[in-house]
Amino acid sequence: MRVELRNKIIQVCETKIAAKGTDVGLSFYAFFKNKNDNPELLMEAATWWIQTHQLDHFVKAVKIKAMIISEM
Repeated sequence: MRVELRNKIIQVCETKIAAKGTDVGLSFYAFFKNKNDNPELLMEAATWWIQTHQLDHFVKAVKIKAMIISEM
């Protein structure tokens, strides 16, 4: 996964955790705007989420953040 996407995921996770607490769940769509302005990056996130790690639709932000950090 490219550094740009990793950094974005970590930032979104930290923002959501700060706002809603450690039980907040996210889908990979949380890392993108409502419009599909970067389909290649969206597919990279979807592939990591669905194919590589076979995650459920919603996963706790703390888990996602930890997974991304462990892969750096």
